[in-house]
Amino acid sequence: MADKVGVLLLNLGGPERLEDVYLFLYNLFSDPEIIRIPIPFLQKPLAALIAASRAPVTQENYRMIGGGSPLRRITHEQAESVENVLQRRGIAAKVYVAMRYWHPFTEEAIAHIKNDGITKLVVLPLYPQFSISTSGSSLKLLDQLWQRDPALAKVERLTVPSWYQHPGYIQAMAELIVEKLAAFASPAHIFFSAHGVPVKYVTQYGDPYQIEMENCVDLVMEHLRRHHQVYNAHTLAYQSRVGPVQWLQPYTEEAIAHLAQRGVRDLLVVPISFVSEHIETLQEVDMEYREVALHAGITHFERVPALDCHPIFIHALGDLIEQALQRDRISVTA
Repeated sequence: MADKVGVLLLNLGGPERLEDVYLFLYNLFSDPEIIRIPIPFLQKPLAALIAASRAPVTQENYRMIGGGSPLRRITHEQAESVENVLQRRGIAAKVYVAMRYWHPFTEEAIAHIKNDGITKLVVLPLYPQFSISTSGSSLKLLDQLWQRDPALAKVERLTVPSWYQHPGYIQAMAELIVEKLAAFASPAHIFFSAHGVPVKYVTQYGDPYQIEMENCVDLVMEHLRRHHQVYNAHTLAYQSRVGPVQWLQPYTEEAIAHLAQRGVRDLLVVPISFVSEHIETLQEVDMEYREVALHAGITHFERVPALDCHPIFIHALGDLIEQALQRDRISVTA
């Protein structure tokens, strides 16, 4: 009997209304992969405390971008686009969306997958670079769900843990950069801003995120030089840090100020770890970091849009899914 194939896109999720913000933050900080504390039973009380303290400012940030996150809408559009690409390639697969901290939660998506009788599931995180705090957390939850539910043991999982080096992803990022560079009269400094993680995740827990991010930026710049003759200077920095612990450096706001001090006046920000528009691009970069840049002396500030449903990017996701299915067929026949 032929397998019934499903694809599960994993993402973070985001509050869609201002009144959802507190619970979203609580869900986020309740995850021990986000905040690791030595006393597990204190995780939820600490999460409640952090969520309560951060909710007012976070609500105001979401109010600035229209009152909620567009992430659910965009991710569903990506899912529909990927499903259409697969169908055109002759792959009958249904694509599902699983958010880690807001609706549709992973558990909701898995319930639909079971109800639809899926027997083979390609799991594809929408995080190009692997981190234990993003892809790792979602994959760990899937492991737990499979262990708890004997019915899920019959569903074969094929996981794509990271894919930052995929040529289609690199090409799509490079094309968006080239399009935005045309807005500058002189060569702009290309500023890659990635979501940060605590340093100890890399140094103590073996998180490959930093090296994958650095390799990713190298690949994008290599593509720009080889295919577009773009030789602009570039910087990689990290944004969105939370709490008093040390996070990966340089921090985005400090790196922008430092470049301005060095005389940089034209800055093109590339949200390298974000494949969808959401609070970190629409508010943090477009508003906070733009203000930092202009105050520091940057006179021309532009941002590369997130990939969203860029055709080359969607085809790259289709490639990843198709390759996972092909590897599985080869392993079965070997």
